[in-house]
Amino acid sequence: MSEILHIVLHSLEESLKVFVVALILYFIISFVEERIARGLGKKNRFSPLIASALGLVPQCGFSVVASDLYVKRHITMGTLIALFLACSDEALPILLSQATKENVLSIILIVVLKFVIGFVTGYVVDFLLTKHKHEVHEHLEHCHKSFEEEVHIGCCSHPIEGGDEHSKVYKHILHPLVHSLKIFAYVLGITLLFNTLIHYLGEENINEFLQTNKYLAPLFSSLIGIIPNCAASVAITNVYLLGGLSFGACISGLCMNAGLGLVFLFKRKTNIKNSFTILGIMFGVSLFVGYLICFISGF
Repeated sequence: MSEILHIVLHSLEESLKVFVVALILYFIISFVEERIARGLGKKNRFSPLIASALGLVPQCGFSVVASDLYVKRHITMGTLIALFLACSDEALPILLSQATKENVLSIILIVVLKFVIGFVTGYVVDFLLTKHKHEVHEHLEHCHKSFEEEVHIGCCSHPIEGGDEHSKVYKHILHPLVHSLKIFAYVLGITLLFNTLIHYLGEENINEFLQTNKYLAPLFSSLIGIIPNCAASVAITNVYLLGGLSFGACISGLCMNAGLGLVFLFKRKTNIKNSFTILGIMFGVSLFVGYLICFISGF
């Protein structure tokens, strides 16, 4: 019983750290979410760069907003992919809460790499689609005429523009709290699972299994990353911090995970072919980068 209690208390302590970091971040984000949605929708050559920077913000709502803007033809495919690949979802709060002198450099490197991978891929995709460039600009020009009148939705299907006093209370207080509690529940559940496995199976046995299958780790991590749920990024990050995933495999999984953005994209069913193209590009880039890093670092 004492061993079980120790596992529960240890998992609860780790999860509470994530909850505090997430709550602070989401509270701050709630005040700038509307401005970010407007800024992302502006037509300019720096859109993939801006989108990639926004993707680093630990809030799956931005991937939903980006999907909404793409469906309404306010942004290009490259801009959307840039944000998706850079999207950190719930990984950053976990990484920050578990930051130490030993891993702080790798945390910074994860953030920098996702940012670079995002905007580089975004620009490449838009460059390859230049034969349709005039059509893209026509769509953007047409839609920007009515952009100011539209209301865009966030990660929980709530409008992020305007609203009365009641909606502002929800937006700035209740939504950050509820969202942080959801993350806390995901982290607690997964942390309990992994801590229990480590305790009963043994850390050495788990590491041996993972090392034996290390050549497939980027593929497994990318497949987990496809799961449109905060739990995916939580799982990938926790396994990496526990030493079960290589740096390259971690990058593969986190690049592939775009939170709820892909769900919203496929849910609209506006253009399924484009949606699968976006998914395919993300999967290919995630695998390529992950295996490249693993190859350079010797797995």
